[in-house]
This record gives sequence, C-alpha cells and structure tokens, in this order.
Amino acid sequence: MTQHETPLASAQHEDEAPKTQPPKVGFLPIETNWFDRLFISVVIWVALSLFWFRFVEPVGLSIWISNIIALALAVVIIRKG
Repeated sequence: MTQHETPLASAQHEDEAPKTQPPKVGFLPIETNWFDRLFISVVIWVALSLFWFRFVEPVGLSIWISNIIALALAVVIIRKG
C-alpha cells in the first residue's frame, strides 16, 4: 500500500481547498467573533453604568435608562461589529 491508499486517508482530495466563509467586515477596528463582541458589549455596559451612577443618577435619571442604552449598543455591536 502506498501513502495515498491507506484506509485512514482523508476523504478530501489534496487539490480541494476547504470551504471557508470570508471574514465579516464590521465597524470595529479588530477581527472579532460573536463572543468577543459580546464581551466588548458587557464592558461598555459596566463602564456606562458606573458613569451613570456617578454623574447622571444624582441629577435624577434612573439607571434603567442606562441599561436600555447599553442593551441597544450591545445589539448593534453584536450584529454589525
């Protein structure tokens, strides 16, 4: 038996390239997958919440407004980022 006739040889021919999807191009300046974009969204949510607690909530606006803004940003970042 030659090397190409072994029973454990790959079913894919050597001249066939594996089918890959082109990388998704988004507005983030780095290459990311969905989990990276989710992590970025969570970090932004925490930062926005801390900013809101320190500067905006004493004025009288509820933290729920901050959460809605962070959720909207997360949806945009995860889908389009």
